Formats: sequence, structure tokens, C-alpha cells
Amino acid sequence: MSLSVVIPTYNERENLPPLLERLHAVLPEAEVLVVDDGSPDGTAAAAEAYGRERGRVSVLRREGKQGLASAYVAGFERALSRGATRLVQLDADLSHAPEDVPRLLAVEADLVIGSRYVPGGGTVNWPLHRRALSRFGSLYARLCLGLGYRDLTGGFKAWRRGALAAALAEPVESDGYAFQVELSWRAHRAGATIAEVPIVFTERVAGVSKIDRSIAIEAAWLVPALRLRR
Repeated sequence: MSLSVVIPTYNERENLPPLLERLHAVLPEAEVLVVDDGSPDGTAAAAEAYGRERGRVSVLRREGKQGLASAYVAGFERALSRGATRLVQLDADLSHAPEDVPRLLAVEADLVIGSRYVPGGGTVNWPLHRRALSRFGSLYARLCLGLGYRDLTGGFKAWRRGALAAALAEPVESDGYAFQVELSWRAHRAGATIAEVPIVFTERVAGVSKIDRSIAIEAAWLVPALRLRR
């Protein structure tokens, strides 16, 4: 198995080195690809320095902030072109525990979702409005798309190569966090086996959240549009 971990970043210099340390402690064989959108705080340079010292970390530098979806697509395409057979995506802000990655990889499914909303899952230090927005977003997507998965808006996932390639076969329509719903929907429509594993999401300690109201606006029109285009 050739394993790649794709991490999009923007101003995550404080969080990235400890994330990489923890990742390589549990997955020493993983190749980590950091996709940085021109972070002014030097995130890319910090990742490159870690890679020179410790190995197994490469950086895809992009000019300016181009959006979460395009960062993931660029990272996935790079990892697939290098022969990755399993791919993991997670946030750079330490909200997803790297120690949970082996549990996702151990499940026999084409797509494994790290789920906050199945028994055993949860969130820590999230304000009420964030919890409400996230739960409503997942429920809205489930009802619009007729899916049974509990956490459709989360970004902690493990993919098999074939399922991810099928999900990326056509250009992605979303720009922000609706991307998570879109790719899971595409995998489902392509016949991928999908499972959920409970994880605990912990709110970031350092840095600033990138979530704003545009995320909800995009999801409001994109999610039902996906169903109409089936």
C-alpha cells in the first residue's frame, strides 16, 4: 500500500509541525503532501524545513488563496500521479487527531468518513452556533441527497484510489466546504462502499478559523443541485 496524506494549509505555521510529528509517529510510512495557498505566515517554509530534516513531506506551493476545494483537488491529483493507492485527507489545525488515521485505514471500505455524529463521535470546545451549523448542514445534505451517512460535512476521510479517481472524474463544482458533500455524493453515485468511524473533533487552539457565512450559502444551492444533476 502506498499511502499519501493530503493537508491543505493557509496560515497554519503554529499547528503544522506538531501535526506532522504526530502523523509520522503513528504512520512512519506515509508520504505527506502539504498544499499551501501562499500563506503569509511561512507555513510552506516550515513544512519544507520539516521535510528536509525528517523526510516524507513535500509541499505544493500555490499562488494566493484559491479555495479549499481546488487545494484538495490539486493535492489529490498530485498524490494519484505519484501512485498512491490509499489517500487520507485531514485538517491542518489539529482538529482531527492523527492518531485516528490508522482506525480509518483499517476499515474495509472505499471511503471511510471520520464521523462526529455516529455513536462514540463528538466535538470538543465548539461553540453552540458552530455545532448547530454543522449538524444542520449534514442533515440538510442527507435529506436533499437521500443518503444515510451521518457526517457529510466533515473533512477527515480515507480513500481508496479507485473511489477517489471516480469522484474526481468530472470537474468539481464546489469551492469551499460543500466540497466534502460533493465528493462523498459522487463516490456514492459511483457505487463506492462507504463507512463511518467515530472521531472526536477538537476546536483549534492556535490560528484563526477559515469558516464564514459564504460556506452555508454555497451549500444551500449546491447540495440540491447535485441531486437534480443525477
